[in-house]
Amino acid sequence: MEDHEGIIEGGEQQEQHERERQWPVPRIYVASLTDYNAGRLHGAWLNAAQEPEELAEAIQAMLGASPEPWAEEFAIHDYENWAPLRLDEFESLEVVATIAKGIAEHGPAFAHWAALVGTREPEALARFADAYLGHFDSLTEYGEQLLDDFGLRTELEEAVPELLAGYVHIDVAGFVRDLEGSSQITTSEGDGGVYVFEGQ
Repeated sequence: MEDHEGIIEGGEQQEQHERERQWPVPRIYVASLTDYNAGRLHGAWLNAAQEPEELAEAIQAMLGASPEPWAEEFAIHDYENWAPLRLDEFESLEVVATIAKGIAEHGPAFAHWAALVGTREPEALARFADAYLGHFDSLTEYGEQLLDDFGLRTELEEAVPELLAGYVHIDVAGFVRDLEGSSQITTSEGDGGVYVFEGQ
């Protein structure tokens, strides 16, 4: 979206600021299904932000510590720090690792993006850095910043006579509503505001 170059720069600055923060580690609780079917709880909380092979090794270690002799199957029975995203209990470790590492690097914004585009679209997930426009208190705040970046407020102040200035305004709420309605942007509410992304 070429018209959004100004706001994209703002999004990049916010992304840099967010990258410097320490985010809670996305974790999953994997449980042995053999133990579960035997009426026993046996599992482990794992840091999900690692390579799929490392996750697989940690899961095999958990299964190997089971009191059941043939514990081979597992499921994700719980998870935390995944923002609005919902994980399937049999989500692939590749998907889990990809999204968890994205959250660890970019924060909750990545989880909101994954919830919007779907967990099984690796190409869409990889577009996060280009699509993320920032987190705002409201969609109207995003619109106001976008108009400021376009320089429209300054142009309006210069073009409108002082006598009429109090009667002329931009319908910012309507502007951003139309942007979202025409799929030029997509949003996800969370963390006391709204995450804004370029349209999918």
